[in-house]
Amino acid sequence: MVPVLLSLSLSHLSLWAFGLVSVLVFLKLTRLLLRRQMLARAMDRFSGPPTHWLFGHALEIQQTGGLDKVVYWTHQFPYAHQLWLGRFLGFLNIYDPEYAKAVYSRGDPKAPDVYDFFLQWIGKGLLVLQGPKWFQHRKLLTPGFHYDVLKPYVAVFAESARVMLDKWEKKAREQKSFDIFSDVGHMALDSLMKCTFGKGTSGLNDRDNNYYLAVSELTLLMQQRIDSFQYHNDFIYFLTPHGRRFLRACQVAHDHTDQVIRDRKAALQDKKEREKIQSKRHLDFLDILLGARDEEGIKLSDEDLRAEVNTFMFAGHDTTTSAISWVLYCMSLYPEHQRRCREEIQEILGDRDSLKWDDLAEMTYLTMCIKESFRLYPPVPQVYRQLSKPVNFVDGRSLPAGSLISLHIYALHRNSTVWTDPEVFDPLRFSPENVAGRHSFAFIPFSAGPRNCIGQQFAMNEVKVVTALCLLRFEFSPDPSKLPIQMPQLVLRSKNGIHLHLKPVGPGSEK
Repeated sequence: MVPVLLSLSLSHLSLWAFGLVSVLVFLKLTRLLLRRQMLARAMDRFSGPPTHWLFGHALEIQQTGGLDKVVYWTHQFPYAHQLWLGRFLGFLNIYDPEYAKAVYSRGDPKAPDVYDFFLQWIGKGLLVLQGPKWFQHRKLLTPGFHYDVLKPYVAVFAESARVMLDKWEKKAREQKSFDIFSDVGHMALDSLMKCTFGKGTSGLNDRDNNYYLAVSELTLLMQQRIDSFQYHNDFIYFLTPHGRRFLRACQVAHDHTDQVIRDRKAALQDKKEREKIQSKRHLDFLDILLGARDEEGIKLSDEDLRAEVNTFMFAGHDTTTSAISWVLYCMSLYPEHQRRCREEIQEILGDRDSLKWDDLAEMTYLTMCIKESFRLYPPVPQVYRQLSKPVNFVDGRSLPAGSLISLHIYALHRNSTVWTDPEVFDPLRFSPENVAGRHSFAFIPFSAGPRNCIGQQFAMNEVKVVTALCLLRFEFSPDPSKLPIQMPQLVLRSKNGIHLHLKPVGPGSEK
């Protein structure tokens, strides 16, 4: 009798569970359908490419290469077009300066449909925060990027770059092309650890290298998740092999960040070490975070501190890795510009063998070349917002609050209605007279408006220093058999690496 009752009880429990799951699935589906209806209605005045009934535009983007596909669509759909990632997630994809200004001159929050995917990895740092807490963190972090803090970093950038260049000397002797991206990435991480987290001069250790590999894994998995609608639900995603890989890589990144924070806190407990840190002429980024207080004397919580360190650990080396790699690629393609940059740097240095802070402002032609590289190969090719209030565009069309915006920086920078001969590499686009006559939102490699990249001056300085030292040591040329295949992976990467030939510069040229 007892087994029968137990069987009946389990049967009823299973029915109840099935019914509950069915109701939850129905409610979720209803919510998704209502949201799709809202997003579609909001964008009904904007046309777009044909969509797949299930995948939207995601499948076509994955099959044809999303970057150049969107550039192609700019010719068909002026200003903007609908962009659907799956059936339920729709953005207005914009690539016009006036449209960009209408949205990005405001302080609308990042689109949670995309940026919430970061939470498991970096937490609620400056990248994903919104409202008063975002403003508080931005204000607390801004001193970390002051002129006085950035100035000593020039020597650190140079030190890390020279370690990489010595490694390249050995590779160059083999007279074969090699992929520079990974070496640049390790160099950028090394300089970040030294500049902003107080690491010594011993170079990267195994834990640092594991962190570098974890971030590469995380950016790949994040981009896959954004592009794959079936992974947008947390519950489903973390049951998949990709989701479990993501969690494992997150753990590696968190272990590294936590150790960085623990090491500094432990150092501050030691009186001599604390006095040494406090006596430094310039505090580093982590010092500033640990000591930051708002007007009411409130400091960052341990959770907030970890989130900001995680955010800067990622953003501080991955974007500069992309930027430097693509700048060197452009230099390899255009030897006349490469030669002119090298001559400019040699003239600035004269008989000196090291770079100074004041030298950076004199690198006018190199800066123009770097900016032109950023135009063609923006380190972050696409960013997203959710409108907190309605927006009216220059052509009379509008979007209501709650709408999702994708700013396609890559397509904006190659938009033929904005740039003459957009595929041509022309540094003179960034001469003072040409810049003066250009729309302020036509060139935005670090995003724009109040939520632009807080570390853009840090990144720009590093790109200048590293590129200058690279050009003094080597002549770069491309490998025609291994031309890079552009691929968005949160930052702009190459599917097959960036393979270059390096030839040491002759005696008397290196400074």
